[in-house]
Amino acid sequence: MSCTKGFTATVAHLLSERGLLDFQAPVAKYWPEFAASGKRDVTVRQLMNHSAGLFGFTPSAGMDGQGLLDWDLCTSTLAEMAPLWEPGTAFMYHMVTYGYLVGEVIRRVAGKTVGRVFADEIAGPLGLDIWIGLPESEEDRVATHFSTLPVVSLDQLSELMRSAGVDVEHPIARTQLSNFTSLAQGLAIINERAGHAAEVPAANGIGNARSIARLYAAHLGEVDGFRVLRPETIEAARIPLTDNLSAPPPLDVLPADYPLRFGLGYELSRAGNVMLGETSFGHAGAGGRLAFADVASGMSVGYTCTNMAWDAQRGPDARWLPWISALGSVG
Repeated sequence: MSCTKGFTATVAHLLSERGLLDFQAPVAKYWPEFAASGKRDVTVRQLMNHSAGLFGFTPSAGMDGQGLLDWDLCTSTLAEMAPLWEPGTAFMYHMVTYGYLVGEVIRRVAGKTVGRVFADEIAGPLGLDIWIGLPESEEDRVATHFSTLPVVSLDQLSELMRSAGVDVEHPIARTQLSNFTSLAQGLAIINERAGHAAEVPAANGIGNARSIARLYAAHLGEVDGFRVLRPETIEAARIPLTDNLSAPPPLDVLPADYPLRFGLGYELSRAGNVMLGETSFGHAGAGGRLAFADVASGMSVGYTCTNMAWDAQRGPDARWLPWISALGSVG
């Protein structure tokens, strides 16, 4: 699930270290078509920290679950879109679009997809069982995921937003509801071969906990002689970039007891996902997956599950708490 966003961020930082990608540069420098509809000055950094105003596909795009597996459709649709708010002035989690946005920049810079770069430059050297775009040869190893959470209907979500004071006819609110519809369809598809084989670099990475922990360990130091990113890259990536940004109107009136926090592509410690504290960075994933490294303790963590039992609106996953507490006492 969204642990994949951390993998994608690492690929972007790797290209930056090589002088191929400038986070301060306009996206259009690498992806010229993106300059359409008032996006000429949107920066790569704004894609990375979820402030670009492209947090979902507008209803007029007609995006559905199957469409999320079509790379060219998703990237061309985003290239044509106008930002839903002035980029850099507000922050809203780009739940699925993050992968297409950052991933297409990576593809333009590297000449190959984010999944291919990850496989060749990171997973291969480290010997990881992680893929963004699963080879058919690995298909029989994939566990089916399921959810025990109550199903929330589109009408129920609309009513929750309306009762909080949101104008559900506002373009941003309508986009949020459209996100809900396409994601509900996508969650079913992601258990199918087509959902495994496609590259959705915000959501459909497939791997195991041991490999996730090994990947993040290689962010902190050498693992069998291989380190993924330089220490100075990690320090820069951990600088908070969203603490002074709120959600865009009208969604800013929604309750946010466990707000997200981001650095440059990575999730940072927060009330809903404390990790091991302020020196941790990584990414949680829908249903309860968790991946992170902690600079102070030198620990790295990968946690996977098949039961998508975590409701992020209610705080940390109860399954995390005992072992996070234990790790904290060791560190």
